[in-house]
Amino acid sequence: MKLTWFGHSNFLLEADGLRVIIDPFFEGNPKAPGGWEAAGKVDAVLVTHDHGDHVGQSAEIAQATGAKLVCIYDMVPMFQERGVPGGQIVGMNLGGTVEPLPGLRVKMVQAFHSSPSGAPAGYIATFPGGFCAYHSGDTALFSDMKLFRRFFDIDLALLPIGGWFTMDANEAAVACSFLGCRNVAPMHWGTFPILAQNTSGFAKALREHAPETRLVDIAPGQTVEVE
Repeated sequence: MKLTWFGHSNFLLEADGLRVIIDPFFEGNPKAPGGWEAAGKVDAVLVTHDHGDHVGQSAEIAQATGAKLVCIYDMVPMFQERGVPGGQIVGMNLGGTVEPLPGLRVKMVQAFHSSPSGAPAGYIATFPGGFCAYHSGDTALFSDMKLFRRFFDIDLALLPIGGWFTMDANEAAVACSFLGCRNVAPMHWGTFPILAQNTSGFAKALREHAPETRLVDIAPGQTVEVE
């Protein structure tokens, strides 16, 4: 898996010839290296919830690239109003699994947060070659994360550590122990002054709560390989 972080909760995942971007927040994101065009050609866009720093430029990317746009069902009218053809939008709901692209299975799971429309969500995406990635979206810590490892062998978790609007570093480390994930990349930190400004506290908490989980050290605009 190739993982690119564009700051905040905006990640591009590349595996098995597929390019999937999640929560593509570029405009207004001080950590994003350039505009949404920096993502290049993508095959699918996943949106976790209806907050501006997560919806971002989803519509623009879908229109420009023809990518499938996956979101909770209640957000479908909004994206249609923004010009995304209905045939490109995959509306789903919590607990559902869709295959927006051949071999790419996407499970929508709960997140504990808020949202102007629909409900906040996370995604567990399994690529054709078997790589499994969990993007939690904005969420508090919740004990049902323990159930995810019962159904999925998670190679990579993308978890917020910023506090204030989401769980903090210590709670995210506990989440890793619930998930049993092999790797974790922290997100939703450093973007704005109100959020945690570094990952040092998370690294320390991870050693205490989930020492078998590897911390993926990644900077905005950087691409790393994750096994």
